[in-house]
Amino acid sequence: MTFLVGLVLGLFSLSPGAADTHRLVRLLEARYHGAQTLQTTFLERYSENGRVVRSEAGVAYFRRPGKMRWEYESPEKNLFVVDGKTAWFYVPADRTVTRVPAKQSTDWRTPMALLAGEMKLSRICARVEIAAAEKPATAGDIVLYCPLRGEQSKPRAGTGDAPEMQDDGPEESVYLELMPGTGDLARVLVREKGGVTVEFKFADWRFNLSLPISFFQFDVPPGVAIVNGESPAESRP
Repeated sequence: MTFLVGLVLGLFSLSPGAADTHRLVRLLEARYHGAQTLQTTFLERYSENGRVVRSEAGVAYFRRPGKMRWEYESPEKNLFVVDGKTAWFYVPADRTVTRVPAKQSTDWRTPMALLAGEMKLSRICARVEIAAAEKPATAGDIVLYCPLRGEQSKPRAGTGDAPEMQDDGPEESVYLELMPGTGDLARVLVREKGGVTVEFKFADWRFNLSLPISFFQFDVPPGVAIVNGESPAESRP
């Protein structure tokens, strides 16, 4: 949905058993600190009770301050743009575009906006812990547990057993998987109540591409209907 530490932190050898959480956070932040723009390929999966309901892939772009562009290529073309003030979700096949003020968006991609901002995990995480019980998608990666700010976070499950979806627990549990050798963000996992899981896998990060501001603006094509409110990406199954 800024880093003050140099990339020299990447020289540290880190492992889930010995890694210092603070060092990992600073490593992740430092990796993206100097980038004005970012590009990455992504795979997005939406699951319910362990069953994948939807899988999509494409390319995402980020630009400071606060701009994102997600180009969905498979299984169909869609476009999600945050221009800094407004979030737009465009479905060419439906000839509709949904817009919502960016600050009001509850879209699952919104936490990734930190890549287009100051990139301080403390901006979105109430705390950060190593999720020792959360298996990484790629062997050797490390998973961090990030209960979102503003959410009730009674369970401290990130350091031990996987969190239980209790009624008085957090609405969302967010996990960040990173490559300890480079600090690259490899995956974001969002677990919601009711057995809903949203996963983003990232690869092929590229830094400081020449991407104009206009690339992160959305011009409504002629004949396309504008709908105000929650985007389909936030509500669709």
